[in-house]
Amino acid sequence: MNFVEHAPRHLFFTGKGGVGKTSVACATAITLADRGRRVLLVSTDPASNLDEVLDTKLGAAPTGIAGVANLSAMNIDPEAAAHAYRERVVGPYRGVLPEAAVRSIEEQLSGACTVEIAAFDEFSKLLGDASATADFDHVVFDTAPTGHTLRLLSLPAAWTGFLDSNVGGTSCLGPLAGLKEQQALYDASRDVLVDARLTALVLVSRAERAALLEAERTRHELTELGIVNQQLVINGLFEAHDRDDEVAVAMEVRGRDALLQMPAGLRGLPCTELPLLGFGLVGIAALRALFPETAALEVPIPTCAAQSELPLLSSLIPALEAQGRGVVMVMGKGGVGKTTVAVAIAVELAHRGHRVHLTTTDPAAHVAAALGAGVDGIRVSRIDPVAETREYTQEVLRTAGGGLDAAGRALLEEDLRSPCTEEIAVFRAFARIVDEGEHGFVVIDTAPTGHTLLLLDAAEAYHREVLRTAGQAPDEVRRLLPRLRDPEFTRILLVTLPEATPVHEAAQLQRDLERAGIQPFGWVINQSLVPLSVTDPVLRQRRANEARYHSEVRELAGRVALVPWMTSDSGALLDLAALS
Repeated sequence: MNFVEHAPRHLFFTGKGGVGKTSVACATAITLADRGRRVLLVSTDPASNLDEVLDTKLGAAPTGIAGVANLSAMNIDPEAAAHAYRERVVGPYRGVLPEAAVRSIEEQLSGACTVEIAAFDEFSKLLGDASATADFDHVVFDTAPTGHTLRLLSLPAAWTGFLDSNVGGTSCLGPLAGLKEQQALYDASRDVLVDARLTALVLVSRAERAALLEAERTRHELTELGIVNQQLVINGLFEAHDRDDEVAVAMEVRGRDALLQMPAGLRGLPCTELPLLGFGLVGIAALRALFPETAALEVPIPTCAAQSELPLLSSLIPALEAQGRGVVMVMGKGGVGKTTVAVAIAVELAHRGHRVHLTTTDPAAHVAAALGAGVDGIRVSRIDPVAETREYTQEVLRTAGGGLDAAGRALLEEDLRSPCTEEIAVFRAFARIVDEGEHGFVVIDTAPTGHTLLLLDAAEAYHREVLRTAGQAPDEVRRLLPRLRDPEFTRILLVTLPEATPVHEAAQLQRDLERAGIQPFGWVINQSLVPLSVTDPVLRQRRANEARYHSEVRELAGRVALVPWMTSDSGALLDLAALS
């Protein structure tokens, strides 16, 4: 494992949702700490699950991990960072400016742009300010799923370029003085990222076609950013121990076939293979068992196995189509199979004669690949940040900029070059797509949990931002929140795997949605071994372990449906009719 044996000061772990980034990052940090190195483990994921995996309550400051000398961990909390950022900007003006002016500044800093830049500030301190991590030999970053991570890693260049070219001194974040002071830090962060002596990026993947294709896209984009010290980890590679178990043999063959078709760009990277284990990787003892040279952790097979009492996904379709129109949003942790479920629902609705728009808010989307050949009645799209930003910029210049003189228009053009503009444009596109549910079905494959929550939390804030920059909010933006809260119009399906972290993250997502006045329609437990007959010891162990998570989901959800583990590649089309 070169990424451990020759670890530089900074290690980043990234990849498609659900491939095991957190497990591999934690196991790496523990291994380095066990070897006497002082290690700081940091999550940049808005939906971080480090707390659960390490069994330690974490915050925005390093916390020592019991049972692992030399290891500390922390979460970058975007909301907490944004609060601190706002206070840092607004604080000096309290009692100096009129209260109305202070409120105006606070309003200006209430959007998701502020959340992004504040979280990025915290990330930059850890990466570009050596004094901030002087007590540690290594900083290990457990990142958000790929699309969000690429956005994060590209920000040093984006913000530096914007600050270099901005001469007006203002942005969507208000006065740029505070950001200008940070420019040296952003420059330093970029320098560290591209220095192969200081930083390595580990692409974590499963032996699955979709995960490997995404890893290749990420490899290429990171190389374009100048990050060339990259390595590959194939996590959860399964080898059948019982050759008479048809499911086990099919699982092994599927993984090996995917590796044989690995993109050429990945083949040139140093590669480590890690086995699929029969137990969940939660807790220090389990994490220490992940790497092959570590003594295996013996976990007995539970005597109470899960029973197949839940209906299949096809049972939800009649209720989903009852209104003849509306929005179906598929949400959950990265890697739980949201895309597969979304595509299957879209296909079944189309087969029943409905007009369907299948789309995604995920920056690392692959709905078109999952659908394969076109299906009559389905229109497929994705929210393209580049195209949406270009269209939004042109609209603002045409409306808000129409009556400005040359100097005013130049300032507006500067403002629109901010990286925040992309966030506003993507939000507008999301609102526009939801609006289409008035005239047919819209099935939305959402980004992983953290990114999706930031999008939904931003609804009211973006409404205010659009009013500020464009003069008036489009009807679809004004109607967005009421529509998301209308259970007759928007039906949200929470997708999970029968494992601890996906279930608990979906439960937290449900609580967050309910606080926003949004009630989920139901839950889907994906890739379940329960309906299958298995004899392989690893699969028997994993099947038996599902019982507790089925019970948890039944307590949380009004509706629950099951999708069994499929012998075909997870990127293949899921036929709901065949599962009826």
